[in-house]
Amino acid sequence: MTRTPFLTPLLGAALALAPVLAAADHGGEPIGDAIKDVPIFDAHIHYKEPAWEEYPVSQIIRFMDETGVAMGLVSSSPDEGTIMMYDYAPNRVVPELRPYREGATSSTWTKDPDMEAYLKQRLHDHPHEGIGEFHIRNRTMWDEDLFREIIDMAKADDLFLHVHSGADPIRWLYDLDPDVKIIWAHAGLGEPAREVHKLMSEFPTLMADTSLREYTILGWDNEIDPEWEEIILDFQDRLMVGSDTWINEQWDAYHGIIHRNRVWLSYFPRDVAEKIAYRNAERLFGRTISMDQIGTR
Repeated sequence: MTRTPFLTPLLGAALALAPVLAAADHGGEPIGDAIKDVPIFDAHIHYKEPAWEEYPVSQIIRFMDETGVAMGLVSSSPDEGTIMMYDYAPNRVVPELRPYREGATSSTWTKDPDMEAYLKQRLHDHPHEGIGEFHIRNRTMWDEDLFREIIDMAKADDLFLHVHSGADPIRWLYDLDPDVKIIWAHAGLGEPAREVHKLMSEFPTLMADTSLREYTILGWDNEIDPEWEEIILDFQDRLMVGSDTWINEQWDAYHGIIHRNRVWLSYFPRDVAEKIAYRNAERLFGRTISMDQIGTR
């Protein structure tokens, strides 16, 4: 098999502008263009119903092959999309159960009277390894009874909750159960970097994916944001990259999104870059992730 060269002109040009990071600050020289040979675990993939016709599963896996994405954490609206991907390429997909379906949206799912039964049935029927990604948009969604049930389901099968929220709902979930396992989607997205650092300092088991943060971490001036540099170095064992293919336009842009993540990873030492690119996911999900998976199912 001839592998796609992952060092695209976009990536190469950005790497040429990358500063030489001080070894004293970062524990070593930046990985630089060697990042092209590092497998990526995409920790935030959706294969939602509007994509099914335009992007068959075989094309999604081809996108992953072309960008060096060896494996991904997949959730979909509805869950059938995730199962389609898992059935087609089980060695490329870590499936998680998103609660959204007809009548249960990102804003209304906690009000669905059948939600607990739905989640239990889907977890019983299919090999999910997480619950999410789900939104907690405001306090009206803080349904303590439902979330205690969800936490119990997750703990029974050693699953993560993949939570799209600000900082306060994360604190609330840990108040409900300090042992709950959480991946913070987009590292809070709307939260400023100082709040991200504060929350991850408060909760030493909190993981986060950095999807949609790639242009915040590395600005248009090709400089790493100093506050995000601190987050990345302080929490290098607890971060993963992601694409967030929540609309079809994200699939259109998938190659550029993954390349942008490779660019900012290239600024950091190999051990840091590899942890965030795939090694943290290996540890969390008990997988072996390598470039050997490219081109396989």
